[in-house]
Amino acid sequence: MGRAYEVRKASIQKTGAIKAKTYSTFAKEIYLQAKGNPDLDTNVNLRRIVEKAKKSQVPSEIINRAIDKAKGMGGEDYKEVIYEGFGPGASTLIIKTLTDNVNRTVGYVRAAFNKVNKSLGVTNSVAYNYDHLAVVSFKYDNDEEVLMALLDEAIEPVEFETNEGVITISVNPNDISKTKDVLEKLIPNIDYEVDEVGMYAKDLVTLEGEDKELFIRLYNLLDEIEDVSEIYHNVNIDL
Repeated sequence: MGRAYEVRKASIQKTGAIKAKTYSTFAKEIYLQAKGNPDLDTNVNLRRIVEKAKKSQVPSEIINRAIDKAKGMGGEDYKEVIYEGFGPGASTLIIKTLTDNVNRTVGYVRAAFNKVNKSLGVTNSVAYNYDHLAVVSFKYDNDEEVLMALLDEAIEPVEFETNEGVITISVNPNDISKTKDVLEKLIPNIDYEVDEVGMYAKDLVTLEGEDKELFIRLYNLLDEIEDVSEIYHNVNIDL
C-alpha cells in the first residue's frame, strides 16, 4: 500500500481526543476561516470547516460564538504558528498551533522538548522531510469515474488509491477546494472518512527502548497543550 492508504489508516495522528480540546481547536479554526467573510453562504472554506465541526459533534453555540468573534464581537485574535523539533533517536516532529499569544505557546512547546532533553529547530530544519498534502477518503464504487472527473478539471492527484471500496486521494493543498467541488458535484451526499490537510513524513523510523518511551512522553506533553491542534511526526507508531 502507498502513503495515502497508510495516512487514512492512521488518520494522520490527529490530536484532540478530549472533547474540550476538540471544541477549542474547531472554534479557533472556524474563527480563522470566518475572518474577513463570516457568511456561510459565500465563504466555502468556512462552510466546510463548520460541516466538519458538526460531524465531530461540536455544539452549535461554540460554532456560532466563533463566527461572532470573527465579526468583531470578541477580543481574541488567533493565528496559526508552526513549530519544528527533533525528538529522541531519529524522530522529528511538526507541531501546528492556533494561538492568541505566541510567547505563551512557544514557551509551552519549548518546555515539552526540554523535559526530554530535546530541542526545537528553526524553520524548515524538519519540514523538508515532509510532504504538505490534502487527503480525502470516502466510499464510492467507481474509482475510474472519480479519477476521470478530476483529470477533466485539470486536477492531478499526488496519489489515488482504492481499498475495500474506499477511495483515498492526496492532492496539493492548493487544489483541495477545487477537488471537493468536483467530488461533491459527482457525489452529492459524499461522506468524507478523512478530510485533512497535513504534513506527511517522506520516510518513517522505528524507535525502541528508551527512545520510544521518551518519544511517547514528548508526544503526550505536546498533546496536553491547549494551543496545539495537530502533531505530525515520522515515527512508525500508533498513538
